[in-house]
Amino acid sequence: MDEGGSRIRRRVSLPKRNRPSLGCIFVGLTAAELEPGDEGKEEEEMVAENRRRKTAGVLRVEVQPFLLSDSPECLILGGGGTNPDLLRRIPIDRGVGDQHNDSEEDMFGDYDSFTENSFIAQVDNLEQKYMQLPEHKKHATDFATENLYSESIKNKLSITTIGNLTELQTDEHTENQSGYEGVTVEPGADLLYDVPSSQAIYFENLQNSSNDLGICSMKERDWKSSSHNTVNEELPHNCIEQRQQNDEDSSKVRISSDMNRRKSIKDHLKSAMTGNAKAQTPIFSRSKQLKDTLLSEEINVAKKTIESSSNDLGPFYSLPSKVRDLYAQFKGIEKLYEWQHTCLTLNSVQERKNLIYSLPTSGGKTLVAEILMLQELLCCRKDVLMILPYVAIVQEKISGLSSFGVELGFFVEEYAGSKGRFPPTKRREKKSLYIATIEKGHSLVNSLIESGRIDSLGLVVVDELHMIGEGSRGATLEMTLAKILYTSKTTQIIGMSATLNNVEDLQKFLQAEYYTSQFRPVELKEYLKINDTIYEIDSKAENGMTFSRLLNYKYSDTLKKMDPDHLVALVTEVIPNYSCLVFCPSKKNCENVAEMICKFLSKEYLKHKEKEKCEVIKNLKNIGNGNLCPVLKRTIPFGVAYHHSGLTSDERKLLEEAYSAGVLCLFTCTSTLAAGVNLPARRVILRAPYVAMEFLKRNQYKQMIGRAGRAGIDTIGESILILQEKDKQQVLELITRPLENCYSHLVREFTKGIQTLFLSLIGLKIATNLDDIYHFMNGTFFGVQQKILLKEKSLWEITVESLRYLTEKGLLQKDTICKSEEEVQHNFHITKLGRASFKGCMDISMYLGVHMEMFLWVRFPKIVGSEGTIDLAYCDILYRDLKKGLEGLVLESLLHLIYLTTPYDLISQCNPDWMIYFRQKVDKDVVNRLYLSFVLYTLLKETNIWTVSEKFNMPRGYIQNLLTGAASFSSCVLHFCEELEEFWVYRALLVELTKKLTYCVKAELIPLMEVTGVLEGRAKQLYSAGYKSLMHLANANPEVLIRTIDHLSRRQAKQIVASAKMLLHEKAEALQEEVEELLRLPSDFPGAVASSTDKA
Repeated sequence: MDEGGSRIRRRVSLPKRNRPSLGCIFVGLTAAELEPGDEGKEEEEMVAENRRRKTAGVLRVEVQPFLLSDSPECLILGGGGTNPDLLRRIPIDRGVGDQHNDSEEDMFGDYDSFTENSFIAQVDNLEQKYMQLPEHKKHATDFATENLYSESIKNKLSITTIGNLTELQTDEHTENQSGYEGVTVEPGADLLYDVPSSQAIYFENLQNSSNDLGICSMKERDWKSSSHNTVNEELPHNCIEQRQQNDEDSSKVRISSDMNRRKSIKDHLKSAMTGNAKAQTPIFSRSKQLKDTLLSEEINVAKKTIESSSNDLGPFYSLPSKVRDLYAQFKGIEKLYEWQHTCLTLNSVQERKNLIYSLPTSGGKTLVAEILMLQELLCCRKDVLMILPYVAIVQEKISGLSSFGVELGFFVEEYAGSKGRFPPTKRREKKSLYIATIEKGHSLVNSLIESGRIDSLGLVVVDELHMIGEGSRGATLEMTLAKILYTSKTTQIIGMSATLNNVEDLQKFLQAEYYTSQFRPVELKEYLKINDTIYEIDSKAENGMTFSRLLNYKYSDTLKKMDPDHLVALVTEVIPNYSCLVFCPSKKNCENVAEMICKFLSKEYLKHKEKEKCEVIKNLKNIGNGNLCPVLKRTIPFGVAYHHSGLTSDERKLLEEAYSAGVLCLFTCTSTLAAGVNLPARRVILRAPYVAMEFLKRNQYKQMIGRAGRAGIDTIGESILILQEKDKQQVLELITRPLENCYSHLVREFTKGIQTLFLSLIGLKIATNLDDIYHFMNGTFFGVQQKILLKEKSLWEITVESLRYLTEKGLLQKDTICKSEEEVQHNFHITKLGRASFKGCMDISMYLGVHMEMFLWVRFPKIVGSEGTIDLAYCDILYRDLKKGLEGLVLESLLHLIYLTTPYDLISQCNPDWMIYFRQKVDKDVVNRLYLSFVLYTLLKETNIWTVSEKFNMPRGYIQNLLTGAASFSSCVLHFCEELEEFWVYRALLVELTKKLTYCVKAELIPLMEVTGVLEGRAKQLYSAGYKSLMHLANANPEVLIRTIDHLSRRQAKQIVASAKMLLHEKAEALQEEVEELLRLPSDFPGAVASSTDKA
């Protein structure tokens, strides 16, 4: 025994499960209800319905008599003078847990004062005092009991848990509370959780005994299987019932027999201790005990996380550690760069302010955006929109993030080409990551505003933010961001770019903070080549460059004539062990350079990955139905290929995969590759400082050389710009001048910019009068730059003129409201034709694609800018054509419908071969459009681009883009017709036509091509291998796919399976939501209103 008082040590088995606290079970047992005369009655009431707890784990428990009193009404355990039944809760020494004493004799003998601090004597004194006094009132009893507590109790209970070893130990503590000394338990201590098993059994017996007399009404439950929440929910209710029943039976308790009143507390104490000693402890598995302990801790942590208002879910920038593991598994990223950590921990990011950040290409900008998106999806539980410039990049990002969506429980939805739902599906629980092109992103935001769900969009990420200054696409991006800023105060905007200059204007427009760094994971060295000499660009040098070296390559006379720029010498320094990109001014130059280089490469290059290159040629033939470009046939064996818009989508994707895998080591390409998919190289060579006939811009130059240097593969990146003496001065200015500024194109692109914006503002009811529209315009990027851009007219005048134009076109109607004699307000509302035009523009995407579009910017600047949307200039023409089509719609074939859905923009580009179709004396535009309709019609019948290309003498890449554009325009016309009842006949017809134009394959391949990244060639391979449906792909084993499908890497196989799983989950979720919607009681149901009124 310790000198300071009795300390009873005991090792017992204790179950790791949630138990109600004493404070909950014994609430209501006040001192008045536990008068000294009630002990016997209380004992009789707490004998029946005993139930043994199963126990697991071995705990060491130290207990000293104590009082637990959170409030005057909640008496848990007291010292001298307290109720004897409560004293049974004191655990006693019973030896080691696996030893049992079955003797029923008094184990304590004459040692009644075993506590050595006269604890029993104090109990006797209190008993005798109460035996001599008449029945006390409740407040007097409380006062006497409290005074006795302050004299006898000096210790406080503290519970310490180490692993699964729990000690109950006492510390001396005296606390004054409400004018008297009391002892309390530290918050969070749960007594029933950590008391020995025998005591737990006794508490159950005590509680169950009260059931017999109606003190509490509780049904038996299995404590092992019941959840923590169930216990916590039920016990307080039972405790309240117990208190009420105690009040009703208090008179019965007071008439207990004198024999029971005089019964010694010592007998009760001995009886309790004897029962404790006899209780046996079952032995359980140690491993099970540890698992239960771990599970209990995880549940407690999860509960605290749910109850906490914080969005912190884990150690990886508020995300679970699983996210960090997934990045290591899927992308090989184990550690973030220092700038990434700094950016993610900025105060502006933590406070959810808008942010613009700028770094050189390959600096790791996208990873920061992805982590921020995951925070929004998983922590803030809101949807996210990511806007990317081109379809190819959208598809690449979809493939990369689908695996994360499957593992972390969110949807990844594609909004590009003809894919995407407007408005998007409203999810029950999981959130969605929308990855969209600029045009689709605008349509998506419009649909969210129209359906009143814009606040569900928590974050918008814009890649290549500098594109806000590029033509009609920039105007569309500006409109999108301006609407978000105007309609939602909770949506955060993150913009990133490698080529930003006038950041102040963008900051003011987006109300954003700015972060920049010059970090680059792989050092980039820039060189200039003039004749045989190579100079290194050095900003510190007097003329901006310093001598580096002379080219040391033996050139024959023939080679000098064929290769005056020494391209062969420059590329052979890096290939085939490293990769190289050669940017050429035109498509034809790409093909010529590729063939020229291969002519002078040694035969040793043919042996490098010879088998893999044969597979590439074989697959190219398969996707071309036996056709293969003769240039590629000659260059691929050397590991060389060209890359431009003349390739079909299947060809382009296959070549890109081969380049990424190292099978191909050299691409000759146009400048479009710099802004397209991520294909970095050890060395980047610029064939000339021109794009077509235009001199290179600083932004374009930075984009191209940014492809040099692959993080994790190369230790250095090199760029070499080849120039002639005549261009030397211009090039020196190019490499030293700042980046070009971004300027708004909202007014410059009249019909695709400001007029489309006004139509949508009024159609969406964002702003419907002149003052509100003018106020909106002041908040746009154009409004920020109006002093620079407007020279002749003011913003107010431009606003008035644009609204007048739309009214004259019949797209808007003007209402004049006289507020007073002097004040007149002009309100606008949209007409049916205006709504149809607005809806048509709403659901359409860029159809030209990255490669064709960049080509058309140079060759056909008039065409590009529409991106397949219905230009307001064509709305009345489209209406007349559709109206006339109703007079004699030919449904014998699809030709008539194809004609009506052939884009107007491409008419001027078409030059029919009149040797095939004779010239007729009709409108040239009509004939040209009809000619393109024949091309599309033939393509739908034969589904072979090569055959159609040869038949009509057109490049196969152009036909590919014509098909994509027609699919997008068909979708646009469909939405146009949906808003006009007179065109009801087109609705069903155009749905099927749009689907045919989108895929242009046999019907059995369409389910496979719904998966992101699966084009016609891959779909045929999968179908032939037995994967004929989405379910087949979703359940496929990537390792089996690798062995079954030719030229399929492990990364690609995993992405295909992940994308299929994501798509399957989306469809299943949509069906579940539809079922629930059908079974849900309508909110406007007549009985529902009456029922709610009755309840109120």
